Amino acid sequence: MSTLTIFDAPRTAPEKHPEPCPARAIPAVLGADLRVPVKGGRLAGYANLDYAASAPCLEQVSAAVAAALPAYSSVHRGAGYASQLTTARYEQARHTVRAFVGARTDDAVVFTRNTTDATNLLARCLPEGTTVVVFDTEHHASLLPWQRVVRLAPPAFPGEAVRAADDTLAGIDGPKLLVVTAASNVTGELWPVTALAHIAHRHGARILVDAAQLVPHRPLNLTALDLDYVAFSGHKLYAPFGAGALVGRGDWLAAGDPYLKGGGAVRAVGEDGADWHDDPEPRHEAGTPNVLGAIALAAACDALTATGWTPLVREEERLLARLRAGLAAIDGVRELSLWGPGHPRVGIVSFTVDGHPAREVAETLSAEHGIGVRDGKFCAHPFVRHLLGTQDGGCTDGTASAVRASIGIGTTEEHVDRLLAALRDLAGR
Repeated sequence: MSTLTIFDAPRTAPEKHPEPCPARAIPAVLGADLRVPVKGGRLAGYANLDYAASAPCLEQVSAAVAAALPAYSSVHRGAGYASQLTTARYEQARHTVRAFVGARTDDAVVFTRNTTDATNLLARCLPEGTTVVVFDTEHHASLLPWQRVVRLAPPAFPGEAVRAADDTLAGIDGPKLLVVTAASNVTGELWPVTALAHIAHRHGARILVDAAQLVPHRPLNLTALDLDYVAFSGHKLYAPFGAGALVGRGDWLAAGDPYLKGGGAVRAVGEDGADWHDDPEPRHEAGTPNVLGAIALAAACDALTATGWTPLVREEERLLARLRAGLAAIDGVRELSLWGPGHPRVGIVSFTVDGHPAREVAETLSAEHGIGVRDGKFCAHPFVRHLLGTQDGGCTDGTASAVRASIGIGTTEEHVDRLLAALRDLAGR
């Protein structure tokens, strides 16, 4: 499977459901047997269709954290055996994450809280006078942290995104950074990252890719795609222990002011101030880091790598095709899309139901059917307003909201079919 074609090669959506996959070694998630109360006082198996917000924990991730806890200790500065072992596990996690995203050997891997934290860290390290170019289709984590920013309108098709970035970057002097998602957290659509990276570098710019919604669903190779920085979150990658990562070129990070100022980020402190680390990893990881979060993140990377992407992608595409075909067959349900139904995407679908506010839909699905979805603007307010077509999205309460169903490891046909049946019932009321 070519990582490059995942981002840049459009294909036509299948007309029929693909055949179920043969037996596969897909890992299991915790909570698959969770039962929740529904209307009438009974219990129903929980249909978790909210992976894009936070994915459940893989069994391997839970096991890795449990194995690390008995010897948990301080990192980097302790002489005891437990401290040495914990330090080794923490630094091994860094190597695992580097390999998982295909980073260059000299790229920095800075552990953060999540994608938002990683993006804000990079924003603090930009050279003075840097202009950031970002599309209005981005998550707020990519839209808001910058001081000098040029915001581009939602492109009508992928080629327009490339042309808009090309024209804008050509007119900017000084350091510049292009920021773009790899997979939309609203529509799941894949962005032309390869072409955008080429354009950015042609104009002497760098590129930051928000990979939060990509890495749980598709492989990422930073080196092959020629990306400068990627950011992602463990809680979307089946490792909900509060860690994320910023991976990329070390020079801007080494020159930037330390993200946090404290122990671990300094080599020495004297009367005249601090001698900060030049190495960007300790420079931006002051204090005691989230060791268990890093171990969990690495365990998720190991589990997905060991499984292989072919069975994961095939199963997701089978379930996604079933979901989208079912939604298209329900009168009054409209799927949101920037580039049309045939554009490749990951397992995220946002939609509206005529005559029913998004919050009502989500609450009904939960209370009556034991289904968990997300409703709202998905931390992407400008984009959702654009997709809905009006400032208020046609909602009488002015919320401009939609419903989002997202799938991943642990999603079953029964979950998808239950959602479709519930929406058919609701749309007919």
